[in-house]
Amino acid sequence: MWSIAQQSMATRQDARQTSSSGARKTRRSPKMKFALTKERNPQSKIEKENRSRDKARRNADRNGTGRTQVESRQRRARKKTEPDPMHRRLSSSVLTTIASRHHYHTSQSAKSTKKPSRHEPTTAHKITRKPWEEVPFLTDLKQTEETEEALSLFHQYQQMGFRHDYPSYSSLIYKLAKSRDFDAVDQILNLVRHRNVRCRESLFMGLIQHYGKANSIDKAVDVFHKMTSFDCVRTIQSLNTLINVLVDSNNLEKAKSFVDGAKDMGLSPNSVSFNVLIKGLLERCDWEGAREVLDEMLEREVQPTVVTYNSLIGFLCRSNDVGEAKSLLEDMMVKRIRPNHVTFALLMKGLCTKGDYNEAKKLMFDMEYRGCKPGLVNYGVLMSDLGKRGKIDEAKVLLSEMKNRRIKPDVVIYNILVNHLCSEGRAPEAYRTLMEMQMKGCKPNAATYRMMVDGFCRIGDFDSALSILNAMLASRHSPTPATFVCLVNGLVKGGNLDHACFVLEVMAKKNLSFGSGAWEKLVSGLCIKDGGGFCEALSEVIST
Repeated sequence: MWSIAQQSMATRQDARQTSSSGARKTRRSPKMKFALTKERNPQSKIEKENRSRDKARRNADRNGTGRTQVESRQRRARKKTEPDPMHRRLSSSVLTTIASRHHYHTSQSAKSTKKPSRHEPTTAHKITRKPWEEVPFLTDLKQTEETEEALSLFHQYQQMGFRHDYPSYSSLIYKLAKSRDFDAVDQILNLVRHRNVRCRESLFMGLIQHYGKANSIDKAVDVFHKMTSFDCVRTIQSLNTLINVLVDSNNLEKAKSFVDGAKDMGLSPNSVSFNVLIKGLLERCDWEGAREVLDEMLEREVQPTVVTYNSLIGFLCRSNDVGEAKSLLEDMMVKRIRPNHVTFALLMKGLCTKGDYNEAKKLMFDMEYRGCKPGLVNYGVLMSDLGKRGKIDEAKVLLSEMKNRRIKPDVVIYNILVNHLCSEGRAPEAYRTLMEMQMKGCKPNAATYRMMVDGFCRIGDFDSALSILNAMLASRHSPTPATFVCLVNGLVKGGNLDHACFVLEVMAKKNLSFGSGAWEKLVSGLCIKDGGGFCEALSEVIST
């Protein structure tokens, strides 16, 4: 039998053999061993850094030193690797600039490949010009006053080699047409056609309007027909411009013929075309003709607008037929055409003309239920009616009501109040109203000053009237001759001859003069009273 020592030795040998055989079974290749080591190393390295960081923090907390050395080293390392914030901003701005330039060049190349629109003016000789670059010819043309000078300037630039384009031709044509030098306009138009310059429709619309103002209706019609020869496409806008010129010149039959023949020109009349015809017929007091045009609109499936109904309602209210006007308002609501401030103002004015102020005021408050808030024009109708009936205090209450509703009064509203205050002999109160409107940021106009001067002259306060006149002249507004006559007569009657002579000098500078009757009354009545002194001063003013 084995001894205990031999048994333990045998056990150790078996264990060695078992471990050696297990090692042989689990032996790995060098590559696999390196891969496993590589997988374990990052985790062990992170754990090691965490342990060292925790240890350093404990030491820092124990010593009270704040930031650890490990964190300081990590912060310094991040500073070396991270880019500077300013460098980041500069880089982003540079990239933005590069991107914008790239977008600009790509958009410009896309525009260059795009075909020009038929409405875009092009010339046979293309002129490339930067949009911010000033054109010397246009700059010099603005400074010219005479048409001969403008034509001479045009030819001078042409002789110097300047190639005129559409802006040059259109600016010159507008200037010549405004001066009514239509012969020169024809010359430039022939030159434009010869040089094959494509023109915009707005040029011919402006010419049609200028011909209409000069009452050259045949020329306006001729220009409309010649638009296609300038490679310009006619639209309904140019046709409506011609129709408006014909109606204003009382050529309704010819205007109606253009509306009827619009289909032959490839155009379809719209609501503006029929509105112009209705306006002209109502100015002739042809109510039946206007209703026929309205029926024609509906037959052609052209929807009437609020302008159409405002023209009809305004005519009925002026004819004291408010009942029919109200029926048209209901017709608007049925057709879902929303009335505006002007619609209700016309009805309110018709009611006030009939003497039914309360009904007009009720209609103004009923506006909000119909989806239209009262505006300045509605309050103006009520204030005018109150002023005519001498109820100025009630008009002032309406003004306060406007302010409470946050509706800012304009110069028209203030003028209504000033006019009726001056008419009632309350010029000082009107002057306070004038001061109030200036403090509210509303500038007086010429009518405001004229009413104030007349109001002070009416109560005999000519010194205050003279101060208002000085303020009026400082604001570059001109009084009427009647205002001057009233002021001079009042100053002379009050014995203030120096101020009267000043007013006469102002009249002479503005090329204003009294009528023969006013001069005779002034000289015959006042020279005798003053003993000839005023006549001598008057002769000096006239001689200068």
